[in-house]
Amino acid sequence: MGKPDNSDLSVIPIYGKCSPFNPPKPESSWVNTVIDMASKDPARVKYLSTLVAQKTTAVPIASGQQVLNIGNYVVRVKLGTPGQLMFMVLDTSNDVAWVPCSGCTGCSSTTFSPNTSTSYGSLDCSLPQCTQVRGLSCPATGTAACSFNQSYGGDSSFAANLVQDSLRLANDIIPNFAFGCINSVSGKSVPPQGLLGLGRGPLSLVSQSGSLYSSVFSYCLPSFKSYYFSGSLKLGPIGQPKSIRTTPLLKNPHRPSLYYLNLTGVSVGKVRVPIDPEVIAFNPNTGAGTIIDSGTVVTRFVQPLYEAIRDEFVKQVKGPFTSIGVFDTCFDATAETQAPLLTLHLEGLSLTLPMENSFLHTSAGSRACLAIAPVPNNVNGALNIIANLQQQNHRILFDVANSRLGIAREVCN
Repeated sequence: MGKPDNSDLSVIPIYGKCSPFNPPKPESSWVNTVIDMASKDPARVKYLSTLVAQKTTAVPIASGQQVLNIGNYVVRVKLGTPGQLMFMVLDTSNDVAWVPCSGCTGCSSTTFSPNTSTSYGSLDCSLPQCTQVRGLSCPATGTAACSFNQSYGGDSSFAANLVQDSLRLANDIIPNFAFGCINSVSGKSVPPQGLLGLGRGPLSLVSQSGSLYSSVFSYCLPSFKSYYFSGSLKLGPIGQPKSIRTTPLLKNPHRPSLYYLNLTGVSVGKVRVPIDPEVIAFNPNTGAGTIIDSGTVVTRFVQPLYEAIRDEFVKQVKGPFTSIGVFDTCFDATAETQAPLLTLHLEGLSLTLPMENSFLHTSAGSRACLAIAPVPNNVNGALNIIANLQQQNHRILFDVANSRLGIAREVCN
């Protein structure tokens, strides 16, 4: 492996100017754009609820909104030898990385070509990595390619073979990196140039990079409007913030890939909303609790907590209130400067969301909407999700080795 260094691995919005993907029409308001991006949230929330048991390098991050016309964040990586550039979605709730491969049915025009890589290798069913994939399809006897099928986003699926090749992140090379080589896709939610899983499973980047990054990474997500690779994914303990407030990272055996936090309450302005602690409690037996996720767009709360937040907000802000799409607490934007901010109370720290992480505006700027939503009714298990819109312009530090998550304000637009 190459030695870790301090080069940046950027993260960009999907619609950034550096992105090969089409941006929304200029006349589209950011409320409507985010509503459109968040339209896949209910399916993703349902998908997350089904995930049951089974050194520093800095990589640029961009909003997928600017690059791929999706509500996720992407990083530039190179796969193979020589390296083939791919814009892969960053996903903290998935483990296995995967990319569309040449000859794929239903994939985008940009694919990875195994035939042109001198370091490419296939993996068969007899190898230990193969047993670590969800949706495995292997014969009972004999050797065969390690093939698997997975759903993604709640409304899409793909078929792939587990393979290995060199993965380049900025100046680091991870040899023999195992990932899915997709050969067919059904549905429209599968990221067009693949996904880089940062979850807790054995095939995630965190696990496969081993001692290189010491199970430590952080990111700063720029706003969806940021056009360039201005965000960053920092891998490894070197160069991470020294003084950062932390909260315990919890592991839930019911959904072992996800990063759980202990949410103890929410305040609207100075008022802590009334909520039965049991409603938001971490429960390792059912999978209930609160996760932090890079792939969901709008923060979702279970219905009782969402209603308590909304009702208190309505008390403090001058109406009338209207609904726009998923947002049911929209008001005259002239009242925004007096509107209360939300504070998420986590064990060991409280995070007060700045205005930009709390409100969205219509194109004319006349209406502002409280940018949170309830968990969809069709989701089993009480799962609150702190989503990427609320994480923007913060450094989110995942110290998996020491089971802690840090949060610090950092403008990376």
